[in-house]
Amino acid sequence: MSAADNTMSQAAWPYVTEEHEMLRRTLRRFIAERVLPNGDAWEEAGMVPREILREMGELGLLGVRYAAQYGGSEMDTLATALLAEELGRSSYGGYAVTVLVHTDMASPHLHHAGTPAQLEKYMPDIIAGRRVAAVAMTEADAGSDLAGMRTTARRDGNEWVLNGAKMFITNGVHGDIYFVAAKTGEPGRNRQMSMFIVEKGTPGFSVARPLKKHGWLSSDTAELHFNDCRIPLDNLLGEEHRGFYALMKNLQNERIVLGAQSMGEAARAIELALEWVTQRQAFGGPLWDKQTIRQRLAMRSAQVEACRALIFNTAWRDAQGQQVTKEVSMIKALAGTLVNEVMYDCLQFHGGMGYIRESAIERMARDARVQSIGGGATEVMLEEVAKRMTPV
Repeated sequence: MSAADNTMSQAAWPYVTEEHEMLRRTLRRFIAERVLPNGDAWEEAGMVPREILREMGELGLLGVRYAAQYGGSEMDTLATALLAEELGRSSYGGYAVTVLVHTDMASPHLHHAGTPAQLEKYMPDIIAGRRVAAVAMTEADAGSDLAGMRTTARRDGNEWVLNGAKMFITNGVHGDIYFVAAKTGEPGRNRQMSMFIVEKGTPGFSVARPLKKHGWLSSDTAELHFNDCRIPLDNLLGEEHRGFYALMKNLQNERIVLGAQSMGEAARAIELALEWVTQRQAFGGPLWDKQTIRQRLAMRSAQVEACRALIFNTAWRDAQGQQVTKEVSMIKALAGTLVNEVMYDCLQFHGGMGYIRESAIERMARDARVQSIGGGATEVMLEEVAKRMTPV
């Protein structure tokens, strides 16, 4: 499947507009000019330079669904799915998730629940890429199990005092604004938690250590500590004790974009494998002449297109205000599994070159592994689907 075929099949869907396609073209051009020539250096450095986000902000790529008064484009869920798919196609998962955490996993908390003063203070800089956003939700002992969160926040006069630790936080090292989840009710397993805005440099807040990862090497990931971290009462984001529901609401969007990112990665991997097997000579002819290889790539291409259709149809339904909780969980489970199956085959068809670090497919296979873990493990997502199925 060529890049042209991918764009044409997308454009054929009736709910994808010229505005969506303009966003795609702008992002694809930016990736070709700024990401592909520099992505390997970012992998070595362990981070995406912050001027890249500023450049994306100048192009209007960081606020596609946000209000025009703050610099946004006021587009829809389809736009974020399209953004995520193109970022996935870049072949640099660390770059993709650096951007997506900023645009679709962290800043939506401010967009959904921020007061007018909070929105005015932070949103223009976020959309412009001048300040980088992170969301601090996950803990070492409470990944997908949010009710088991241990970080706490208590009132003390005109301040909140935060104590605890967060793990696996993307943009954790170089972020500027952190949206932090903490328990504000009774201790133990419960849903009484709230969201808070914590700025870098706040006393009592520190980056404990950057984390070395299996993949996504160009995304900075950290463990965060809160040790009697004091913030103003006004830094409460949304309603007290309602943070669990805010997290659940945003996980809907997060899972759509992670699914779209996965399918962008899978589509690009199939393209790379197709280029390789049509050129690589073995046993008297190109690998493409082997029926098993042709048919496996054909099946993987069909599966990716089917999953993309589910993602974009679900994004369209979400934009119409329809309930899509079951479908979003399906997307996360299906896409996270499928992208890893695609990567396995595409690396296999590259042979020895697929195992060499200079090969794009080797990097992409490592990057894809987390897609069945982050944002909701596959097994957890399947339970969410099962709970919404009606037994016969």
